[in-house]
Amino acid sequence: MSYAVIFSSQRTPGDNGYAETADRMDELARTMPGYLGMENARNPDGFGITVSYWADEASILQWKRQLEHLEAQARGRKEWYASYTVRAAKVEREYSSSTPGMSK
Repeated sequence: MSYAVIFSSQRTPGDNGYAETADRMDELARTMPGYLGMENARNPDGFGITVSYWADEASILQWKRQLEHLEAQARGRKEWYASYTVRAAKVEREYSSSTPGMSK
């Protein structure tokens, strides 16, 4: 069993350092105990969803309280997001499929 943190957001116009910070948060999250992976997508209108996967709730809380991540969260509220929602969920089941020759 694992956990997912689902972050859906509506971006404000312009980059304002967002891409650089998002890359840094991805790099930093990968170093955190309990981190299992991440998926994200954003449409041209600025609506996006990022799902990060964690081994347990303690790992999620440790990430939420990580100093650089706290700074990015504050900047996000101030500059990058018109709105956002964070949801945490227990992943009870997972399965997947891929077609040979097809790429994501």
